[in-house]
Amino acid sequence: MTTLNAVQRRYLRAQAHSLHPVVMIGDAGLSDAVMREIDLSLKAHELIKIRVLGDDREARIAMLDRICTDLKAAPVQHIGKLLLVYRPAEKPKLSLPK
Repeated sequence: MTTLNAVQRRYLRAQAHSLHPVVMIGDAGLSDAVMREIDLSLKAHELIKIRVLGDDREARIAMLDRICTDLKAAPVQHIGKLLLVYRPAEKPKLSLPK
C-alpha cells in the first residue's frame, strides 16, 4: 500500500474535485470483476472515485482497505459513500508535491 502525506492528500483531493465515480460497488461487494475494473481504472487514470451503494460504514472502510492493500494503492479520502483512491502510473500524469 502506498502512503501519502497530508500535503499530497490535499493536492489529490483538489485534483479529484471535478471527477465523477468510475466504479460503483453494489450489493455483491468487492467481487473479482469489480477489483479488475478498479485496477484497470487506476492504470488509466491514477486517481479515481468509487461509489459504494451500501449503508454500512464499517463495510466501506473494509472495502477501501482491501482495495488499497490488494492493488497497492493509497487511500486519499473516504467521505460518505465515495472513496478516493490513488496509485501512481509507470509514467505518472500527476506530479505530487513533496
